[in-house]
Amino acid sequence: MNQYLAITARGLENLLAEELQQFGAEEIKVVHAGVRFKAEQATAYRCCLWTRTASRIIHVLGEFSVRTDLDLYLGAVTIDWTRYFSNRTRIIVDFNGTNDEIRNSQYGAMKVKDAIVDRFTKSDLARPNIDRENPDLRIHARLHGENCLLGLDMAGNALNQRGYRNRTGLAPLRETHAAALVMKSGWKPEQNLLDPMCGSGTILIEAAQIAANIAPGAQRTRWGFENIKDFDQETWLEMLSEAKVQGRRGVGKVTARFFGYDVDENVLRVAQENARRAGVGALIDFSYQDASQLTAPEDFNHGMIISNPPYGERLGTTPELVNLYTALGNRLKLAFVGSTACMYSGSNELLSCLRMRADKQFKLPNGAIDCVMKTYLITGGGVRQAENGGEAVVEEQQVAPDFANRLKKNMAKLGKWAKKEGIECYRLYDADLPEYNAAIDRYQDYLVIQEYAAPKTISEELARRRIMDILRATIQVTGVDSNKVILKVRERQKGKNQYQKLATAQHNMTVQEYNVNLEVNLFDYLDTGLFLDHRITRRKLGQMAAGKDFLNLFAYTGSATVHAAVGGAKSTTTIDMSNTYLRWAQTNMALNGQEGDQHEFVQADCIQWLQEADGDFDLIFIDPPTFSNSKRMKEVFDVQNDHIMLLSNLKRMLRPNGQIVFSNNKRHFKMDFDQLAKVNLNAENISEQTLPLDFARNKHIHNCWIITHKED
Repeated sequence: MNQYLAITARGLENLLAEELQQFGAEEIKVVHAGVRFKAEQATAYRCCLWTRTASRIIHVLGEFSVRTDLDLYLGAVTIDWTRYFSNRTRIIVDFNGTNDEIRNSQYGAMKVKDAIVDRFTKSDLARPNIDRENPDLRIHARLHGENCLLGLDMAGNALNQRGYRNRTGLAPLRETHAAALVMKSGWKPEQNLLDPMCGSGTILIEAAQIAANIAPGAQRTRWGFENIKDFDQETWLEMLSEAKVQGRRGVGKVTARFFGYDVDENVLRVAQENARRAGVGALIDFSYQDASQLTAPEDFNHGMIISNPPYGERLGTTPELVNLYTALGNRLKLAFVGSTACMYSGSNELLSCLRMRADKQFKLPNGAIDCVMKTYLITGGGVRQAENGGEAVVEEQQVAPDFANRLKKNMAKLGKWAKKEGIECYRLYDADLPEYNAAIDRYQDYLVIQEYAAPKTISEELARRRIMDILRATIQVTGVDSNKVILKVRERQKGKNQYQKLATAQHNMTVQEYNVNLEVNLFDYLDTGLFLDHRITRRKLGQMAAGKDFLNLFAYTGSATVHAAVGGAKSTTTIDMSNTYLRWAQTNMALNGQEGDQHEFVQADCIQWLQEADGDFDLIFIDPPTFSNSKRMKEVFDVQNDHIMLLSNLKRMLRPNGQIVFSNNKRHFKMDFDQLAKVNLNAENISEQTLPLDFARNKHIHNCWIITHKED
């Protein structure tokens, strides 16, 4: 008997051990992400051909301790490689793992390769060729701590590559994972099976092959063991032929029906092609259907639903997924009472949106993502039967009632106010309740939910559950389409971290603020291009600007410049370090018909520009960052320490009757009146006057001052 290692995903070890036992393996031992066993040669072939959950099966040739690279070389060179393959065999070394001495897998592979080559040359044989693209045989090396295992990969390419999948949909599930979900779900081969979000059809294909008793490796055309010297071709061909005949006959004996639905017709065509290549095309009915409108196939007879719904965390996807999972849960309760549903997802929070209690769960990581399959017996709880023969409905339960009630009150109060004010963007909610730590802003018929970083005392799991409750309740209370709800995660602002790029959706829209038009981008950045708490400050600048030369420093997207220009400014100068935001500022000006040589845009480090520039201005607006150590700035900036330096430089450019509107968002900012007096400037605090109603709860959101020359 030979020693083997079957490799699988974490979580599948026991399932794989059960498989191997059925194939005749002996002395089975479960290890991390694998199973050790002993088997005769024919049994090893059978394991390769029939396993549904192993990704590789390694014929173990040696194990030894590795403390240095010399240990690795010596351990590899002691194996008589010439006994297992000829020098005409094209090989590649797959090296997995590192330790304190072997810190690079490529270096480890090179040392093993050197040992193999030296073993051949010392036997007066030509060295075998290394072929990275199309090797005949793969040498497997696994280093864990100081233990190294060396062997021959019996399969060659990974066993999950069954040969039926030429193309896939987005984020395809590995064949081995799909098979494992089917095997762990409790589904029986005579039971009807439905995948309402089937993608490229992998779950259904794996299940149909199980029902038809089709060997998962029957379609593979190349095997690593065919290039090992003791390959028993007769035994293998007999085993393979028997499996193929068995599979063809098995298709005709299947009584279960398989259904695959998806909203992407292109991926459905891919699924059909995959099923045909897998030999089960006649068993699976693929058709277009939206999971949120899911209906049961005719005569489904309490079958099984197994699916891997999307659970991506890309910007903007979570609200849509909340809506999808909620709708799917409702449809399952309405149309599939008595059936069983198994859902595999990387988000417990999204699974909770199904609003069903799981009977059991199976943890199975998907790569680096911790995923779980939950099994639900669908009882139809919460379904209210309609009177007079009408359609039954799922009774809607209020999510996060305290938060929902507060949001309702805010909507009633602020909606009327915003309409009266003539604004389309305002804050609906700003962490009003400590346990629901987020801000919600309305932009016309869109909502932007900004999650603040949770305190360290709050567990990550609880924080995720609360933001999911916020999402669900917000969609429920406002009635806004989930496609128009955007979720962003942020910390409270430090410097200009609102400039951080998050995505490239380029979904721009124009909104109205009082009498000006402004462009916002709800998806691509932490902030949208419009600081809502500065709304009154901008309007005030517009009222002050008529006939004046206006300067806007740290201008961001130039919204203050637009108000000043629309208010009748004689000229405007807009300065920011970012070309992106200067272009945005120019777009904002063009939206309001404010174009011409009197409007200047300067890309510069504002602090450096202030120290070197000349000019005379009647009205200056400056809204510096709280703190900045940008690589593009020459010095570290802190608004508390450096505000006198800023104002002193601005004084040089301020005409005798001119005004500086100085704003910043540093909490507990203290104006240095003594130093201000020394540079002959006055300061009037207008923070309360510039605080909008929608930010009234947060009096420290910003502070604002009017700075003027001190009278002699």
